[in-house]
Amino acid sequence: MARRPEVLCGAAVVLGCACLLALRASCSRAKDVTMPAKLPISFFPATSSVHDLFLGQLDLAEDIRQSSEISLVFFYAPWCGQSAAVREEIEQVAKSLADQVLFVAINCWWNQGKCRKQKHFFYFPVIYLYHQSFGPIEYKGPMNAVYIEKFVRRVMTPLLYISSQSKLQRFLSSYEPSILGYFEFNASPQPPGYLTFFTSALHSLNKDYLGTIRFGVITDRLLAKEVALTDPGTIYLHRHINASLLYPHKTLNFTAENVWKWALENRETFLRWLRPHGGKSLLLYNELKKGPALFLFLPFDPLAESHPLLDEISQLALEYKTCNRSQQEDVEPQSLQGGGPPGPAGLRLPTAESSSSRSCCNTVLLPAQWHGLSRTHNVCELCINRTGGVQPSPLVRLRCSFVAIKAAVDSFCLKEQTFFHAVSKTVSWCGHFLSFYSPFGSYSACCRTMSRDLLDLAEGASLAPHGESQAEGIPEPLPHIEEQAGLPGLSCRTNKSLNLYLLDSNLFWTYAERLGAAGSPPVKEFAAIVDLQEEVHYVLGQKRALLRASLEAFIRNYTVLFSPLQRHLVGDPRPSQTRLQPHLVQEVTTGTFHQLILRSPKAVLLLYYAPWCGFCASLSHVFIQLARILPPKRFMVARIDVSQNDLPWEFMTDHLPNILFFPHDRKDQSSKFPVTSLISLPNLLRFILRHSSPPFLAEGWGPSLWQETDLQQARIAHLEKEIRLLKAEIRVLHQAQGQLQGQLSETRSESQRLQRETHALKQQQSHQEQLQGLCSKRTWQLEDMAEKLRKLAEASETLLTENAFLKVLLAIAEKHRAAEPGSEGGSRPPEDPTSLPSPGQDHFPQVEEGGAAPLDSRVPTEHSKENWTE
Repeated sequence: MARRPEVLCGAAVVLGCACLLALRASCSRAKDVTMPAKLPISFFPATSSVHDLFLGQLDLAEDIRQSSEISLVFFYAPWCGQSAAVREEIEQVAKSLADQVLFVAINCWWNQGKCRKQKHFFYFPVIYLYHQSFGPIEYKGPMNAVYIEKFVRRVMTPLLYISSQSKLQRFLSSYEPSILGYFEFNASPQPPGYLTFFTSALHSLNKDYLGTIRFGVITDRLLAKEVALTDPGTIYLHRHINASLLYPHKTLNFTAENVWKWALENRETFLRWLRPHGGKSLLLYNELKKGPALFLFLPFDPLAESHPLLDEISQLALEYKTCNRSQQEDVEPQSLQGGGPPGPAGLRLPTAESSSSRSCCNTVLLPAQWHGLSRTHNVCELCINRTGGVQPSPLVRLRCSFVAIKAAVDSFCLKEQTFFHAVSKTVSWCGHFLSFYSPFGSYSACCRTMSRDLLDLAEGASLAPHGESQAEGIPEPLPHIEEQAGLPGLSCRTNKSLNLYLLDSNLFWTYAERLGAAGSPPVKEFAAIVDLQEEVHYVLGQKRALLRASLEAFIRNYTVLFSPLQRHLVGDPRPSQTRLQPHLVQEVTTGTFHQLILRSPKAVLLLYYAPWCGFCASLSHVFIQLARILPPKRFMVARIDVSQNDLPWEFMTDHLPNILFFPHDRKDQSSKFPVTSLISLPNLLRFILRHSSPPFLAEGWGPSLWQETDLQQARIAHLEKEIRLLKAEIRVLHQAQGQLQGQLSETRSESQRLQRETHALKQQQSHQEQLQGLCSKRTWQLEDMAEKLRKLAEASETLLTENAFLKVLLAIAEKHRAAEPGSEGGSRPPEDPTSLPSPGQDHFPQVEEGGAAPLDSRVPTEHSKENWTE
């Protein structure tokens, strides 16, 4: 092969051609299985009011849009299910506004369309609105027809024209932030600053798709004076709680962007709408991080002219957030003197005037533990006074609940030493002190000494409110000590203030169901308080949800220090009747937990699991075997899905799986399965036997069960013995494994050394092959050169022969010339050279006879063309 390199080159060329042919064949097959995309078809029906550009003609859409003042562009993808669902909503809006708004739909997924090449959307569908040359304004709200139409109408009329005092009052009474602009159109059809204000309203819609800031325009000078607007071009931001503001023209440039930002920074939001988009979002989490939240679910129609329920809720929220104390009145604590003949209880009852004042009083007996004070004063009248806040309605009669008086007594007891030094020298004493919780309330106490015969009479009425006997029934739970009689300003008087949020129950009822609402109630109204920090939430009953009185009581009961609200536990919404049927492993929910676990006469082994817990699922066979072994009359094996069922804090777990055992007679002394122990059938049996009482075991298990238990114990002992043997074998195997690993490491090092040597040998062999190839090449070159030299030598010999022949001919010619005699009269003409004999003529032997015989052996008989010299 080294001596014949042309064979090797030919083989390489053939192999390369074969590879190229195979690659071409594979590429040709790949092209055969692909096919171009089909041409798209119209997404909207032919009778629709929407111009459907299903080929993605973006330039055509721009041309069409120029012909309309307001246009809506709907970008869609034909394969997108959300686009198909929103298509009907867009058609519904187009039917309502087709005469005022241009509706254009563009297929932005067709790969040959201009929209796909120029637009790069991360989701579909996308809705853009254009107001003449302003835009695009992207709509990010709910993909519902009424919400889309409401937003389109806001873009059509971003400014609300206010022409009367009633419209002005209605505009300013809205819970949404409001901006008023005063412009006079008498001198100019477009007064200075109006276009900027108009553009600012469009900027607001572009930045905030909820449209929380409302823009209004006043053109009447007299109407503008109602809100103290005197100069045209003045911008007024109306606020309910804090003072309203005027746009600072001197410090800020009057631009559309600055007006909107100024309004956004200074607005008041005491009530906010939440509209989750349905995907992964931190919207609710970010709001819950701000503090406890009250979520109000109510059916909302954006296109309705009036919203009575929303107005009532906004009024309640405004009162709750109002902290203006200019209207608060200082009320002196009522001082009850002990002069005159005592009443039935030894103390003077409040008059009609005092009953209408902002205080409630109860008569209490001082406890015997007050050794210092009870010796001199054994009866006190404890009053809860209000020294700040808005006055409650005079129609509401203020009473003291038992919890309120109990809290006042506890607070009063903390002041024992203070009162002892003040009243030790007086027979009757009155004093007041500030509440330790509310800075706007105080407690007052009037104490005196009573005879023993009146104490028995007063003891029966010590905790009954004044002017009301115990036989009249339980007083209603209004109010608690830390709260005012009314709701105004409550958020400013407590550390448990609430953030109020609204959600449309027609769209987001799923969130209400997760908080504990019914699946399909007749009226979708629901209220819940969620405290993320405390990890609790409270629910207002749906029968009285969103009533003003119910909401006020709900907020006040949460705000007070001793809150009577109970934590709501969310359970599995599936029906629980089937779960009460007997099974080997009983399924427990929030609703059946007390019945099946705490009230059951059986000893219960409870497993905490979740569907996403893979290790929990692997334990199913263990608990099924355990349920078959345990007697069903005495023991029950149960499980609960903690991802769908809430439990009281004392029964919650922080890891999965978790196992609790509830003995039959000691349910309050539940035991937790050790985390360090392996969850197996023998360990579970030992755990149950260890924490069960022996009489209960003897009574529940018959002789056969005891025999089976002994047999199981023997099997367990045998298995443990085998396990010990296996562990010993495992240790031996580990040692052998260590030795093998050492040998293996040595073998690996030797193998690596051999690999290195092999690699060096391969390199040497490759170098030798290169040298052999080079030697073969040089040999071939030398052979070629030798062949050329041989041919050159032959040519040289031929030339020498011809040269000798020419010399002979020349000598013959000279002899002939010398032999001829010279003529006197003239000379002979020169002899024709052609008359000379040629080497191939017949007289060549005569030349040989004439003396050229020595050249016979060197002159060939014939001369080929290749030996001629030119």
